[in-house]
Amino acid sequence: MSDPSHRDVASADLGNEVEGYLLWQARVMEAERRAREFVAPMEWTTTAQRTDIEQRYVADSLTRARADLERVAARCVSLRGEYEARYRTLRLRCVGWALAANACVVAVAASFVLRWH
Repeated sequence: MSDPSHRDVASADLGNEVEGYLLWQARVMEAERRAREFVAPMEWTTTAQRTDIEQRYVADSLTRARADLERVAARCVSLRGEYEARYRTLRLRCVGWALAANACVVAVAASFVLRWH
């Protein structure tokens, strides 16, 4: 039998890929719409020129969008590393305080036991 947690991770990865694809397609459609709006007032251009301008506009928009997404992804990776390091530090601190508190309780209990015997 397969591990249920492995299926959950695979399902989440597939969901993330589908979501990413849909978001990118929305970005492409937005770039195409904006390119058409940009070229619309240029009535003096030929159809071939308009098509060329639209294609360049879309290509430029998508290049910029990809660069933005890559910066965001890099920042996410950086933040994850920072948060993981901070979590490790806090976890170690909590474990340390718990061990110290337990040691104090054991010391107090031992002193009571020694005092009454």
